[in-house]
Amino acid sequence: MAAPPVVDLPLVDERLAQDLAAGLAEVEKVLRSSVESEDAFVTEASKHLIEAGGKRFRAMLVLLAAQFGQADAPGVVPGAVVIELTHLATLYHDDVMDEAPVRRGSASVNARWNNTVAILTGDYLFAQASLILADLGADIIRIQAETFSRLVRGQIRETIGPREGEDPVRHYIEVLADKTGSLIATSGRFGALLSGASPDVVERLTSACEAIGVAWQLSDDLLDVASESAESGKTPGTDLREGIRTLPVLYVLSGTAPADARLRELLAGPVAEEDVEETLRLLRANSAMDRARAELVAWADRARDELSGLPDIPARAAYLAMCDYVVERSG
Repeated sequence: MAAPPVVDLPLVDERLAQDLAAGLAEVEKVLRSSVESEDAFVTEASKHLIEAGGKRFRAMLVLLAAQFGQADAPGVVPGAVVIELTHLATLYHDDVMDEAPVRRGSASVNARWNNTVAILTGDYLFAQASLILADLGADIIRIQAETFSRLVRGQIRETIGPREGEDPVRHYIEVLADKTGSLIATSGRFGALLSGASPDVVERLTSACEAIGVAWQLSDDLLDVASESAESGKTPGTDLREGIRTLPVLYVLSGTAPADARLRELLAGPVAEEDVEETLRLLRANSAMDRARAELVAWADRARDELSGLPDIPARAAYLAMCDYVVERSG
């Protein structure tokens, strides 16, 4: 999942932007040192995706949540590093499952070396995250274990698909909440907890961040269809070509309207290259897009409701701006 340039969003004041930039610089330093090994190859493979870039969105959310407590508390940066290591480890494993040749503009680890190296390197990153967790306390360790359980459960459910009689749309949203929302939720929770924020703030940020995570993925679903070019960071129709049933597709497939028969036929499996243009044209004009956008807005509003109860500081304005951004980017 891509990430929004939150530091550049409107409503983020200059002092907060400077604090976040300084914190992310420290996270980057600790992140790189945390995967250093006496074995040069292990270090090289572990740093492969770190050096490929990324906005460190989840780490930034930890730092932003910490603004509601003591932002420079000693556990905040290590907590952000744990979150980022966990995210990176899942990417190593995802690339194996997806047989992806490229990640962040560079050859994936499985493409550069092989699947075994990619799997084991992902495991190594999880292990390094656990070492850092050991110094952050039993509560943080438990939360991480619960989060990891949700991540894996979401991946399993996505792989297997909805069971007979299960609503595909509900299944899809639950998978998004587990696969994407859970780690983003824990990013907010770690930042709040490790900075000593109040219990109410911790719970509100946890809920808001999970909703933002689901909304972000739903926004990606819409972008795959609505974007007219790759300027948005996505090549239009990528999910369609791969046969990924995103929310607008699920809405179309669940319908029976005769007028949508051709579109349902096109969406029954991976869309052939010669049919992508027609599929995009039909899907863009279909009411399924409005339904999917309404679901996205509902999740963004859920986040706003939680955020409205937080102290009125620049970090809250940044979170609210994030909600606006995730809706606006979908077109």
